[in-house]
Amino acid sequence: MTTPMLSVSGLRAAYGPVQVLFDVDFDVEPGSVTTLIGANGAGKTTIMKSIAGLVAPAAGEISFEGRDITQAASHDRVDAGLCLIPEGRLVFPGMTVEQNLRLGAIAPAARAGHSEMLAEVFRRFPRLEERRGQQAGLMSGGEQQMLALGRGLMARPRLILMDEPTLGLAPVMVKQVFETIEELRATGFTILLAEQNAKVALELADRAYLLENGRVALSGSGAELLDSPDVRRAYLGM
Repeated sequence: MTTPMLSVSGLRAAYGPVQVLFDVDFDVEPGSVTTLIGANGAGKTTIMKSIAGLVAPAAGEISFEGRDITQAASHDRVDAGLCLIPEGRLVFPGMTVEQNLRLGAIAPAARAGHSEMLAEVFRRFPRLEERRGQQAGLMSGGEQQMLALGRGLMARPRLILMDEPTLGLAPVMVKQVFETIEELRATGFTILLAEQNAKVALELADRAYLLENGRVALSGSGAELLDSPDVRRAYLGM
């Protein structure tokens, strides 16, 4: 049995007096795509921010590669190999595509080989190479999402946290994002994906967790959740 790359146990989080997460438990296995699904407000983004160190848990433990990182600073988590690609992409609009990408190699482990990684990102996303000198704010939403993914890869992460990567994208770009996720898994990346497009996310997932009101309501393989009558009725419109 493999040791999880990421283990979240008893996670609680709140914004002021409002508790958002209630004793959340889940694991992410190396080389897998693990998916969190659920309605708006279910707690997906709060989980991602807690793992990345942007929200301080009220209780619980977050372990990455056997190390307790619950109280670690966010930059230390990046140095350790965690990378969050946030909801809304958050590229730097006044900077060029290449400048945005190079900012992704901020961790010491990534800086040394940033030129080689930049070439790899351009290989994966030829559109970014075509637009390398263009301001990021002038790109389409889909192109900005590719830029956000590429910037994340520049950090040479071992675990990629993707928060709603298809939000607001046209169907053709949604398809491209999921194809990219599948390709990243095939080349050895480990991915934790929070996604409202439940059907495609579950089809891709090795393991999946359904969140409802800040709690894990159901877990299993992606296929098992796809076959769940409750999931099909509430999230797949079937």
